[in-house]
Amino acid sequence: MQKRNKRNRKKATANNKQREEFWPEPPKPKSGEKEPVRLNKYIASAGICSRREADKLIEEGKVKVNGKVATELGVKVTAKDNVLVNDEEIQPEEFVYILLNKPKNTISTTNDEKDRKTVLDVIEDATGKRVYPVGRLDRNTTGLLLLTNDGELAHRLMHPSYKIRKVYQVETNIILSDEQLGLLRKGVMLDDGAARAYKVDRHKVLANVIFMSVIDGRNHQVRRMIQAVDAEVISLKRTIYAGLTTDDLRQGRWRYLTRKEIHELRQLVKLLDKKSLRL
Repeated sequence: MQKRNKRNRKKATANNKQREEFWPEPPKPKSGEKEPVRLNKYIASAGICSRREADKLIEEGKVKVNGKVATELGVKVTAKDNVLVNDEEIQPEEFVYILLNKPKNTISTTNDEKDRKTVLDVIEDATGKRVYPVGRLDRNTTGLLLLTNDGELAHRLMHPSYKIRKVYQVETNIILSDEQLGLLRKGVMLDDGAARAYKVDRHKVLANVIFMSVIDGRNHQVRRMIQAVDAEVISLKRTIYAGLTTDDLRQGRWRYLTRKEIHELRQLVKLLDKKSLRL
């Protein structure tokens, strides 16, 4: 009996280690962390920008550590150090990841000069956390919007080299012909270059609705592509972003990402490694 219990304990320990390696804990910067980290990583963990952009800030002399301008990219700091970016003190925060099913008439920017309602007004009031939208959706475009203070993840998700797939449900003013759908797949010319749909499918019920998958993230891209085939967008909804969906979320509602979803996002942009998951 004792030998069997011992074998079971060993087996359980091995299984736990395997799970931890496959699903390591997401990064949770702590203000009391004593272990020194590179300055660019410290800045990124405060949600300011990516590590690459932090290096540029350091090179431009916009970062101070304990009252002195940082001159070395490899300098290391701890939470006890006083770090200023553009003369404003920063502190690493616990990362927050929020999925919002964006409603109409909502601006997906950090602020609006016309004082219109933004997605941040809703989220910050509800969570008390400062987060930022990953990319943008037009004022009247609804659907999935990711918000976070994880600057490195946000930067990679928006970078074209990672080819993040986005799927839109598009209602048009006419029923698009097979020829028009073919043009969207093959590629159309916009004022800022050629653009093509990764995939286009018709709605199974609604004749004037299609699902269009794109990888580029240019401004008003879907609307402009539809215009390029002599049609107009009546309504536009993003249904998928980087594998995330709004299937379980009503319009105007939001939720935190699950642990699994966070890890899948980080794996998608090659951030799932021990060094990037810890400060």
